[in-house]
Amino acid sequence: MDFIESSVPEALDCDLSFPRGGPIYVPNMVSPSTTVPQFENSIISELQNLEAELSQDATRISDDDVSVDDLKIFTEDELMDMSLKEIFEGMENNENRPPPSDQSKVGGGEKRSRKKRKGTNNPILESGCIEKVEQVVRIKQKQEEDKESARLHSFNPACKINETLKPGRNGRMRSLRSTNYTKKVSAADLQQHIPVTFPEVLLSVEVYHNVRQCVKTQELLVLGKQPLTDLREKIHCSMDQVMQKAGQYDPSGYFLIEDVFYTDLRDPSAINYAKPILDWLRNSKEEVQKKWEYIISGRLHQKHKAIMGEVSASNLPRFASIEMQKIRFCDLLFRLGAGYLYCHQGDCTHTLVIRDMRLFHTDDVHNRTVYPIVTFQLKMVFKKCSACKIFRATKVTADDKWTPQNPCYFCDECFSLLHFNDDGLPYYNSFLEYDYNHD
Repeated sequence: MDFIESSVPEALDCDLSFPRGGPIYVPNMVSPSTTVPQFENSIISELQNLEAELSQDATRISDDDVSVDDLKIFTEDELMDMSLKEIFEGMENNENRPPPSDQSKVGGGEKRSRKKRKGTNNPILESGCIEKVEQVVRIKQKQEEDKESARLHSFNPACKINETLKPGRNGRMRSLRSTNYTKKVSAADLQQHIPVTFPEVLLSVEVYHNVRQCVKTQELLVLGKQPLTDLREKIHCSMDQVMQKAGQYDPSGYFLIEDVFYTDLRDPSAINYAKPILDWLRNSKEEVQKKWEYIISGRLHQKHKAIMGEVSASNLPRFASIEMQKIRFCDLLFRLGAGYLYCHQGDCTHTLVIRDMRLFHTDDVHNRTVYPIVTFQLKMVFKKCSACKIFRATKVTADDKWTPQNPCYFCDECFSLLHFNDDGLPYYNSFLEYDYNHD
């Protein structure tokens, strides 16, 4: 089974747009422990301080301090026209200016001097033209410098990060895929409209594959006042469909965030997955202590030290368990960028990362019933039959001597033609056969 990336989920109806900007992803960057209310209060306080500072500065600025003409960007033709106009106006002023009176000049002497002035170049006029040209060049250079400076401090999605820069210890920063897009949501979600009240915080949550743990499968936008159960209902995993088809679907599950198990016990048949773990922590303290010492002193020690600081063996977390439906995201204590755990269907586990947190924007969707919004969904591309190259594979074989590749994928028809005779007996048994899962 292969994967391709997509930011548009399937079976969706209505277009929704989202504001530009978003988190800058830096590998292995983890924030200190925080909460949604703490972040909300700090951001609102900063905005209020900024607004007060701007209002104070506005009262100090008089109308003469800023000129609209000074802020206008002139083209080269406009600058040249302005310069020539000033030069010609200066020439007209010089011509209209009365000549200095001189009683010694009379008759033909004055006429001869005029003819002489007409035939000679005016050094004052030439110096004025050169000065104006130099002034145009200086203005144009200043405009180019201002545009370069403005470009450095503006967000341009078309600009690429300079590839010549060497990445730091945590790798090169890059924008998340879901920072600028238009997507669709189901029309059923839009039948009921519940407005989002300000202030509100949006969290960007990432879900990773249960087997290929470095492959991200989903990104979601979650409201700070939503319960954890809303997020769980939006997480897609093929294991749920597999267990449902097998008649062994288990509604149980939990999130492990920091040192708290948030268990989903809404269904009467649900099992508390955290109970045997907590019993083992209480009843096997020596074994737990040894495993904890191994964790903090093993191969992950450097990463744990970079994230959590110096951790001693005695600082064993005190785990607890709370029902998921009773907790909202604004009740959590978490670290942005830290990896948490989502467990369902017995032992199917996913890494969960709260990547970013920001205030609700006016361009965000104002309907609370739409959230959590899936902003990225990994699409699965299934293998075709290696023999006919037409139908989707349903069987996969390993160590098969009659196949050109190992493993090899087959549809039902090609698998039967190659491995069984007309009586249904196998030609040979020296291979391993597995069902190729579609879901």
